[in-house]
Amino acid sequence: MTGKSRFRTELDGRTATAQDLSPLAFAGFAHFTAMQVRDGAARGLDLHLARLKSASQEFFGRALPDDLVRDRLRTAIHAGPPALSLTATLFSRSGEFTRTGAENDPAILVRTTPAFDDPKQSLRLALVNHERPFATIKHVGEASKTYFLRKAVEGGYDDAAFVDARGYLSEATIWNLAFWDGEAVVWPRAAFLAGITMSIIRRQLDALGIAQREQLIRPANLSDIKGAVVMNSLTPGIPVEALGSHCVPLAPSFVKMLHQAYEREPLVKI
Repeated sequence: MTGKSRFRTELDGRTATAQDLSPLAFAGFAHFTAMQVRDGAARGLDLHLARLKSASQEFFGRALPDDLVRDRLRTAIHAGPPALSLTATLFSRSGEFTRTGAENDPAILVRTTPAFDDPKQSLRLALVNHERPFATIKHVGEASKTYFLRKAVEGGYDDAAFVDARGYLSEATIWNLAFWDGEAVVWPRAAFLAGITMSIIRRQLDALGIAQREQLIRPANLSDIKGAVVMNSLTPGIPVEALGSHCVPLAPSFVKMLHQAYEREPLVKI
């Protein structure tokens, strides 16, 4: 393919070679953010940049300037079509199992792929006992998410949601969870990754004056729930119709409200 139809994988602003990528094949000490880009713009850009900065400080003790990160994103975006998916991964040039990082860490790998359509069908989620390591960081060392997804599908479900060591719901494999009690949006109170889509929706619900709260949620309490969704960078809300053996009412108005809140967030040029 040529011109604007190309998707890209770039390392520090240049096309990545096989030699560049081979050390990453087994690298788990890295973090990333993922977004949908339309005409060079994305929703929640400030949140993506803040996520990368915070995680880089935690992992590498330093972070790239926002202007440099945006420049690296733009380089890959400009080579692609108007609608695309983008993942920016920051990693140590020293790799893993090394005592110190490189002086010029972190490196940034930007990959663009075809845009995703918003999934439509409701989901049935298996419940599994699991807590993600470094739960608040979107990092790459997460074989458990694919493992539990596949086990859930083997068991007749579509995906899996996690129950922490205290017995409370936290998140799903690649999704945040949100619930509806008929009056307010209810977010789990647990250790989990606060997704960018979730953060966008929370601030837009605040702007709209829609009630929301955090709550400890046990599977046994799901009978009080009047609706549930999962959300991530692909969608602001897919209905959940079952969590384990618990059936959850479909709540179209709840899903519509979340989509409308998300769409209030402006697209910002990268």
